[in-house]
Amino acid sequence: MPKKKPIVIGIAGGSGSGKTSVTKSIFDSFRGHSILMLEQDYYYKDQSHLPFEERLRTNYDHPLAFDNDLLIEHIKHLQRYEPIEKPVYDYKMHTRSNETVLVEPKDVIILEGILVLEDKRLRDLMDIKLFVDTDADIRVLRRMQRDIQERGRTMESVIEQYVNVVRPMHNQFIEPSKRYADIIVPEGGQNHVAIDLMVTKIATILEEKVIL
Repeated sequence: MPKKKPIVIGIAGGSGSGKTSVTKSIFDSFRGHSILMLEQDYYYKDQSHLPFEERLRTNYDHPLAFDNDLLIEHIKHLQRYEPIEKPVYDYKMHTRSNETVLVEPKDVIILEGILVLEDKRLRDLMDIKLFVDTDADIRVLRRMQRDIQERGRTMESVIEQYVNVVRPMHNQFIEPSKRYADIIVPEGGQNHVAIDLMVTKIATILEEKVIL
């Protein structure tokens, strides 16, 4: 008897919204079961054909920065229970690395990223769509803390990027994609009730597919 098609769960939200915490909480709840995470950040376009100075001007918060064609192709492979070679992005060189990561197919695929709900082709592959909705002031403070502590950036550069790129891209592309979500999770990883409800829902679907 052939296996059922895997469940695909899309989790979107602005930078600093807590979507990664939500994704990790759901993933950890099914640790030991057949589940994988696929991050949209791995699918930034290859820019090796561009001069380095031009790569430095890349707007990573714009839909055109992502190679959704490859991402969609990979999801379809995983839905057929075929392994993929996930790309790796080199942020120092601002282009795709020559390395790849082998990803084996699983029964649950969690697709996480700021713009996974923006592309209708991606949405059509999803069984459940989540949007993590967090106030802008919390998001910018989280981003500032992360970029200064983990990436060695100055406060001034973080603020400039937020005002000139992150905020307008959020308002133009990310926030409008919220209307496509089946479930909106306020306050990210701190919303344990919403996460528990999601885990219960996923478990129910898995049981119905008789794959737990």
